[in-house]
Amino acid sequence: MGKASYMKLLENNTFKKRVDKLKSMLNNCVLCPHQCSVDRIKGEAGFCKTLTHPVVSGAEAHYGEEKELVGRHGSGTIFFSHCNLKCVFCQNYEISHCGEGNEISVEQLAEVMLYLQKRKCHNINLVSPGHIIPQIVEAIYLAANEGLTLPIVYNTNGYDLTDTLMLLEDIIDIYMPDLKFSDDTLAEKYLGVKQYYSIATAAIKEMFHQVGNLKTDGNNIAYRGLMIRHLVMPENIASTDKIMGFIANHISKDTYINVMSQYYPAYRSHDYKELSQNITRQDFQQALKSAKEAGLTNSRGF
Repeated sequence: MGKASYMKLLENNTFKKRVDKLKSMLNNCVLCPHQCSVDRIKGEAGFCKTLTHPVVSGAEAHYGEEKELVGRHGSGTIFFSHCNLKCVFCQNYEISHCGEGNEISVEQLAEVMLYLQKRKCHNINLVSPGHIIPQIVEAIYLAANEGLTLPIVYNTNGYDLTDTLMLLEDIIDIYMPDLKFSDDTLAEKYLGVKQYYSIATAAIKEMFHQVGNLKTDGNNIAYRGLMIRHLVMPENIASTDKIMGFIANHISKDTYINVMSQYYPAYRSHDYKELSQNITRQDFQQALKSAKEAGLTNSRGF
């Protein structure tokens, strides 16, 4: 197991340049696919409703993640409020849509990361990070200067801009995107954004280019690579078979893919007949079969 990627940037004195580049983007924010072009420094809020300070709803050693992240001591998970999607079935809408949480400074965020490392967590797991990348990267920089060495997990809904992801190369060790829908029109209906599938698949290609397939140490703890999550929807609304085909044919047949069964009608799901039901055992088994038929060798149910 090697050093966390960002340690190399710290050692060759290029980390600060990356921090400054990302911070400058807050003046005309085009960090995510919404391309709002607002000046967040001057108090202009875009789609994500977040200005210069992160809003955090919680930070803890979390044991509800994939076993390769959790290990013995848990994944050091930081839950950020707000989101750049508006999923009608969001199970955490109070946090993602309403912004419940506490505003903290970048320096405080760095302290949280160091605290989680002190708790012996195996990684720093950033949940919904896409709208506050400059603040996160600066916090990692500050924490690294104070001794942070843990791998960084970028835990995202998949709606990420490839140009921004390129600025995260050698900072993020593990990318963990969702891939929710395989059709842009349906995604717009249920997620509230345009071109979700097109943008998410391009993002995942860039993530894989940076970190490759998942790598684990002797204790089966992940330290680098790509992990994809896919939430099974009722009656295969998301076209899981197409998503598995994309991963197998355009990423890698060895991609770590977590096929998730946790869907239940939440938030505004009951406004849509097709979403107002739990998935069935048959729905889930068919999704796992789709992964197998696509030739994916590292898929599992969750």
